[in-house]
Amino acid sequence: MNEWLTLVPALATGLLLGVIFYGGLWWTVRKGVSLQRPAPWFLGSLLLRTGIVVAGFYVVSDSHWQRLLAALLGFATARLIVTRFAGPPLEHHDAPAHEPGHAP
Repeated sequence: MNEWLTLVPALATGLLLGVIFYGGLWWTVRKGVSLQRPAPWFLGSLLLRTGIVVAGFYVVSDSHWQRLLAALLGFATARLIVTRFAGPPLEHHDAPAHEPGHAP
């Protein structure tokens, strides 16, 4: 029963890491589309988010594959949560109008 008690914090940590990663991705895209030079912004964000997540997985697993698996489950669950609460995608007003797919 004690091994289950060590998996709950690993699951919660994976959930937090996922919220940081996917929430950071959402924030980066929202801010990056308005920048004149977005490449450094996206690259910096990717390196920072990935570094945080890899370090978090390393610390939480503590050489136990069960903890790592629980953290990965929390991470995947966070993706579903963030995509649900992030809101609708940005609308592009510069996009051409949708043409009908058939001949008149």
